[in-house]
Amino acid sequence: MSEIFSIFQYDFMIRAMIAGICIAVIAPVIGIFLVVRRYAVMADTLAHVSLVGIAAAILTGAFAPVTGAIIVSLIASVGIEEVRTRQKLYGESVLALFLSGSLAIAVILVGLARGKNVNFSQYLFGSITTVNWHNVILMLVFTIIVIAVTVVSYRRLFLTAFDEELAKAGGINIKTYNILSLSFAAITVSLATQVVGALLVGALMVIPTLTAMQLKRNFRQTMILAALFAFLSVVIGLVASFYLNLASGATIVIVALILFIISIFISKSS
Repeated sequence: MSEIFSIFQYDFMIRAMIAGICIAVIAPVIGIFLVVRRYAVMADTLAHVSLVGIAAAILTGAFAPVTGAIIVSLIASVGIEEVRTRQKLYGESVLALFLSGSLAIAVILVGLARGKNVNFSQYLFGSITTVNWHNVILMLVFTIIVIAVTVVSYRRLFLTAFDEELAKAGGINIKTYNILSLSFAAITVSLATQVVGALLVGALMVIPTLTAMQLKRNFRQTMILAALFAFLSVVIGLVASFYLNLASGATIVIVALILFIISIFISKSS
């Protein structure tokens, strides 16, 4: 046990753990609203979009990679909602459009930025050593904002996610809350790229939610359980990645998958 806690003698592990726990709290809280809207692939779409911002930031040197990811992801989240509502397209079609388009742009920008001598794999798969205190403070502030907004606007977010027509009939501005939830998802994905990685952050938003759903609780309890499963995934994953010298993002997702499999067996036996 003492060996496990010895990792906290390293400053980068303290930063990574705090940042990871923040992500573990907010990712499933945002993810559950995406899942019930059948927008589970939204996280992956925004993750690919964030790569465009990261590559553009590195190529231009105008701002930090995470800042670039946030800016581009926010623009894309609003664009996705606008295209979906104005063009009357199915949500899955819009997401596929943005996912493939952003991936193509990201590949081109990464190719142009090769001379910058930057290791893009740290953004693709996560790297706990790249998390600094500025990132940690940003994540803490954002976590507080997400929790506060979710608590205050829980009923409106819930109705908008489950039934837009019912929410509209209840006088709720569904466009505002749709953009709000997508914007939160965009920022969450962008902030999580350093710990989990852009290619895997979507899994942390979705898998803990699906795990909690296996236990067949009400929506609020499912959200809390999803955050708990995400917390366990991040803590166990970060510790294991440190001692086994593995990519942090991949290890976190593997732990999340193991918890999901366990939840299936628990669900079948109950």
